[in-house]
Amino acid sequence: MTRLRAMAPLFVAAVLAAVAVATVEGAGCDDPGRYELNADGYELVGGCIAPGDLVVPEPAQQPPTTADLDTPAKS
Repeated sequence: MTRLRAMAPLFVAAVLAAVAVATVEGAGCDDPGRYELNADGYELVGGCIAPGDLVVPEPAQQPPTTADLDTPAKS
C-alpha cells in the first residue's frame, strides 16, 4: 500500500505531462511567433493570435463615492 502511495503522484505527473504534450501537438499553430524590438518596445510578430481574438471588456463604471456626493456640482 505504501508503494502505491509513493507511485501515485509520479503517475499523475506523467499523465498530466502526456496531456500537455498532446495539447501542444494538437494546437494547430505552424508559426509560434517571435518578439521584435521596435521604437515603442517589444512587439509580437506572427503567431496564431489575431488582434480580434482577444476581447477586452469595457471597464465597469464606479458608483459615486460619498465625497463626490457631498461636493456641489460646478455650473
